[in-house]
Amino acid sequence: MPRFSVIVPAYKVQAYLHECLESVLGQSFLDLELIVVDDCSPDACGTIIDELAARDPRVSAVHLPENVGLGLARNAGLERATGDYLVFLDGDDTLTPDALRAIADRLERTGDPDVLVYDYARTFWSGEAVRNQAAAQLAEEGPAPFRLEDRPGLLRLLMVVWNKAYRREFVEREGFRFPPGYYEDTPWTYPVLMSAGTIATLDRVCVHYRQRRHGSILGTSSRKHLDVFEQYDRVFAHVAAHPDLDRWRPLLFRRMLDHFATVFVKRGRLPRSARAEFLRRARAHYRRYRVPGAPAAPRTRLRHAMVGLGTHRTYRLLSFASRVRRRAVRLAARLRRAVRGAALQVHYRIQLRLPLHTDRAVFSSYWGRGHGCNPGALESAFRSFAPHVRTAWIAHPEHRGTIPAQARHLRPGTAAYWTALARSKYLVNNVNFDRRLVKRPGQIMIQTQHGTPLKRMGLDLQDRPAAARGTDFAELLRGADKWDYCLSANRHSTLVWERVFPSSYTTLEYGLPRNDVFQHATAADVERLRASLGVPPGAVAVLYAPTHRDYRHSRPPGPDLERLLRRLGPGFVVLARDHHAYGEQPARTAADGIIDVSGHPSVESLCLASDVLVTDYSSLMFDYAVLDRPVVVLADDWEAYEAARGTYFDLRAFPPGALARGEDELIDVFASGEWRGPRAAGLRAAFRERFCPYDDGRAAERVVRHVVLGESGGLPPFVPPAERRPVPSAAAALAGVQGSGRTLESVPAPGAAVPLTETL
Repeated sequence: MPRFSVIVPAYKVQAYLHECLESVLGQSFLDLELIVVDDCSPDACGTIIDELAARDPRVSAVHLPENVGLGLARNAGLERATGDYLVFLDGDDTLTPDALRAIADRLERTGDPDVLVYDYARTFWSGEAVRNQAAAQLAEEGPAPFRLEDRPGLLRLLMVVWNKAYRREFVEREGFRFPPGYYEDTPWTYPVLMSAGTIATLDRVCVHYRQRRHGSILGTSSRKHLDVFEQYDRVFAHVAAHPDLDRWRPLLFRRMLDHFATVFVKRGRLPRSARAEFLRRARAHYRRYRVPGAPAAPRTRLRHAMVGLGTHRTYRLLSFASRVRRRAVRLAARLRRAVRGAALQVHYRIQLRLPLHTDRAVFSSYWGRGHGCNPGALESAFRSFAPHVRTAWIAHPEHRGTIPAQARHLRPGTAAYWTALARSKYLVNNVNFDRRLVKRPGQIMIQTQHGTPLKRMGLDLQDRPAAARGTDFAELLRGADKWDYCLSANRHSTLVWERVFPSSYTTLEYGLPRNDVFQHATAADVERLRASLGVPPGAVAVLYAPTHRDYRHSRPPGPDLERLLRRLGPGFVVLARDHHAYGEQPARTAADGIIDVSGHPSVESLCLASDVLVTDYSSLMFDYAVLDRPVVVLADDWEAYEAARGTYFDLRAFPPGALARGEDELIDVFASGEWRGPRAAGLRAAFRERFCPYDDGRAAERVVRHVVLGESGGLPPFVPPAERRPVPSAAAALAGVQGSGRTLESVPAPGAAVPLTETL
């Protein structure tokens, strides 16, 4: 008896079926049977199924003599299932890697519940993957298993069959089967959840739900969409047959009305000739199953009322009125914004005619994302070395909490914001300011940049359309013409900046201010940061920080971090940080040993808290090398990245440490100890010598002394890399090597015996 019976119905999915089935057979969890039902598909689905069945004994091929539809095809698979648990998958969707392993582990931890609900992500033809918006309902905190009344929010999830694993004994005991017709998941999912004695959740994306451009059954115009009424009749018939479920009627009634409204308003679903009939039948169901006094959210009451009225003309009239109102509101909002914008520009022009404040400085970082990076380090240095200069920081309201109390907060687009830009002497940013900014005589603009360039930048992107994405290069150069100073970490950066941003600014090759903290932080700071992140004492913290891909709208899949941790054992944790260019992404799957730090405001703090960096092509590797801690480069798609973005040197030939060309090699690099071996240390030393010659902890001080205090000579001399003593990693400090100049290469692995001399 296998642990899982995976049932896949197939009809007109020949282009996707092979990928679907391979996603099941390629799972790391092998105890399964795969039952594939050919629903008399007119394409090559039957042949694909037979080929796989001949190759893999776990595959059972079922060929139906006639097309019966999705529900009855699943029933045909149910009749042949022998596994402990049933897992359904549509023929154009896929299981994510190691999904069955995660499901099996969660089932074991929660005592084999009747139903396990897991998450999914919609995948689009563009490659973008968007996680279910109701993923918060799948949190694993609290008792498990539980009953539906303990977590009724589960009914807010998409009512589909393929995001759950079902105990086969429970399904057979209750006699659950799929009905014919469209929306066959509805009379299965509601009764199953309401009847389950035990339910558990898994906060992990296990299914990729393909969003096809054309060909989806529910996206096809047909009278079969009227089947939705019979499906809800079946749901309420099940409730009537089980009086103990009567308490769910109000919620089911509201969900039914929501479903009816969705079907009606979705373009292309209902033929014009069926729309009036649909509303009449919706009204009949409204009256038949209405629960007097059933509460509804204010935003849904109007929609429910329109379903209850049930006349096509009334619905169209109310819908038209609603559309007119929405358009009027949008037009009024645009008009208000236009008037406000014009008034602010008049205000700005007036401020430009008033005297400059020579004791004012304005800072910003990453388009208003908060205090940090090189501008953040410079703002602190202004307060330390030029306390007569009053500082202000531009940030959106959600980042206000990152701004020090001594700095004034400026909200972008306000009158105070434009006043500060017009009248402050010093303007500091790691990207360009608003293009409408007028650089006044006497103003000094410092462009700090935000890293050492590995990828192509500026004018070098003119032949890289995927990376440039319509960049206005003339506007880019007009922005560079406003710079007075451009900061550089090394000679490589200087040569790149002056070529790709050609203008008359002065390059200050002083190092990057944001890296100063690596020389000033203490072991106590490291321990405090690790504790705040939840890193267990004694663990090796791996900071995983990939860069973004210009050809992707969402984060790339990357390595399987759970698999990496399973191979490395309990002595490791991963701090996972997505690139900010992807915006707000769904939180990473919660798992033992993985800490999602994408929302942490300071990447420098994450570097200090970690013991080793794993990255691909992120400029963070240049900063991390300042710490003299191990760096592992995962170059699994170098050719694609080079083709799309382009780079200034082959990182594979000159890496800052161990190099892996895929997930298996990455695991081997850690399992073998290569990540912190002598060869990796030698590579890192050469990398530091080339790219970190000036990062000795006084970069910000040099900038302030030169630019603000006018000290052209007598600046602090540079400390060579070999003579620096950056704060050691926690693992090194744990082994008693703090301050010795030794690095993690000489520290025993977690769990290994530590010689007595190492603890003294």
